[in-house]
Amino acid sequence: MRLIINSGGPQAIDDWRSNFQACAPGLEVVGWHEPVDPASIDYALVWEPDPGRLATFPNLKLIISAGAGVDHILADPQWPRHVPIARMMTDRTRTEMAEFVLTSALMLTRDIKRAVDNQARRHWEYFDSVRVAADLRVGVMGLGLLGVASAQLLSRVGFQVSGWSRGASRLEGLPTYAGQEQFGAFLAATDILVCLLPATDATRGILNAATLAGLPRGACLINAGRGSHMVEADVVAALDSGQLSQAVLDVFDDEPLPPESALWSHPGIIVTPHCAAIPDRKERARHTAFLIAANERGDALPNVYDARRGY
Repeated sequence: MRLIINSGGPQAIDDWRSNFQACAPGLEVVGWHEPVDPASIDYALVWEPDPGRLATFPNLKLIISAGAGVDHILADPQWPRHVPIARMMTDRTRTEMAEFVLTSALMLTRDIKRAVDNQARRHWEYFDSVRVAADLRVGVMGLGLLGVASAQLLSRVGFQVSGWSRGASRLEGLPTYAGQEQFGAFLAATDILVCLLPATDATRGILNAATLAGLPRGACLINAGRGSHMVEADVVAALDSGQLSQAVLDVFDDEPLPPESALWSHPGIIVTPHCAAIPDRKERARHTAFLIAANERGDALPNVYDARRGY
C-alpha cells in the first residue's frame, strides 16, 4: 500500500517515514512533491492540499486530514466526493485541546496578560481582586469530542460549566442548551465563552456582535474552533467597548496572522498560533496507520466527515 503525505512540507517527509516505519513498516510513504504514479496511491494524509490534486488519484480509498478539521480539504472544489474523509481525532487531540482551554480559562481568571504586560514595562502592580475558578461560569459552544473533554476538565478544576450545541447533546452531570431558541439563555449564563464548534455554513460568523452582546458585560472569549467563526471587527469592537474584557484567540481566517494585523497589539487579546491541539507526528502516524488497517479490514471508521452535518 502507498500513502502520500502533504503535511509539514518536503523537509518533514523523512520524519514521517521514520514514524511510519515504527508503526506500519509495510506501508510505503511518498512525499506530496515527489514523482509518483497517481494510480499507485491508496491513501492520502493531507493538510491544505493543492486544489485538484486529490482528484488525480484514481484509486484513492481514504483521505485523512492531518488535523481535526476538514474545511481545508472541502475548500478544494474538485475534492473527490466518493472518497471518505477521516478527521485526525486522537486521545491526545482531546487532551491537548482540553488542557489548552483550561490554561486559557485560568489565565483569564487570574488576569495573567495584565501581569505579562506589566513585566514588559517593568511595572509592579498589586491586583485589586483575585478570582478563582468557582467564581466563573464557562460556556462551551460545541459538544463534540473536543468540547466534551474540555467541559469535563474545566468542571473538575471547579469552573461552573455548561454547554451549547446546535442539536440536542448530553454532557454528563452538566447543564446543556441546544438550538437557537436556547442560545440567549446560554450566553446570559456565561462569563467565559469557549468556541469549539465545527466549521460549517451554519457556524460561520457566529462570534458576531449579536452573540457577544448576549454575554454579561465584561465577559471573556476563547476561540479555539475555527477562524471562520469569528467576525474580527465585532470582537475588537466588543473589547473596545468593555462588553468583552479579554480574549484568547488561537484561530484566524488568515493564517499565519499577518504582522500588520491589529490583533497582535490589542491590549485585550492573547494571540496563540493555532496550537491548541496538534498531536505530534508520532501520534498522527500511529492514528493514520490504525485508520488504514481498519479500512483495509472493512471496519467502520471513527470521525468520518458527514456531508449532511457539515463536519
